Amino acid sequence: MAPTAASPAASLTVIALNCTLKPSGKPSSTDRLLEQVLVELKGQGVMPEGGVVRVADLDIKPGVTSDEGEGDDWPALRRRILDADILLIGTPIWLGQPSSVCKRVLERMDAFLDETDGQSRMPSFGKVAAVCVVGNEDGAHHVHAELYQALNDVGFTLPAVAGTYWVGEAMQGTDYKDLDETPEAVAATNAMLARHAAHLARLLKGKGYPGAPE
Repeated sequence: MAPTAASPAASLTVIALNCTLKPSGKPSSTDRLLEQVLVELKGQGVMPEGGVVRVADLDIKPGVTSDEGEGDDWPALRRRILDADILLIGTPIWLGQPSSVCKRVLERMDAFLDETDGQSRMPSFGKVAAVCVVGNEDGAHHVHAELYQALNDVGFTLPAVAGTYWVGEAMQGTDYKDLDETPEAVAATNAMLARHAAHLARLLKGKGYPGAPE
């Protein structure tokens, strides 16, 4: 029997956005955590859409539309986000908040609210989102809460255990990228996130959300 769209054999894709403030070529703890989750997703049959996107390399203009004019790199990135089944967004913690780069991405997705189809569905409906957070001090739960609300508000669906994170001891300088081994709790959460995100994405790909009555 041929596999259905929601079966484990159904092909799924993920795009991973690294919202570090650092451009490519500079080591990033966020990169390390994103790559670990991508490995787990690949084990669930989810293929990455290229490598991790270092958003700081792009010229994402300020604004809340899907195209802010000449030189704006958002339209191309937007297409890649909406072509993928899963959006994996990673951010460091800065001043207890998601990075400014991460906030810029969320601000640009605000346009989805006005881009509904004839049945009031945003273009992100049926897409799954998950979050990776790293930092050198407390704040991961707060950052997750901000991202969960924003991503859901612009139409993404979050699975149970939609986020993974690592934070170091306060007032010290060890980064996640400098650890010799991945902490067991982080590895277990990475795997759980991947299982749940892939499962939910397959369900939504097999049968999306109903639209509003016309």
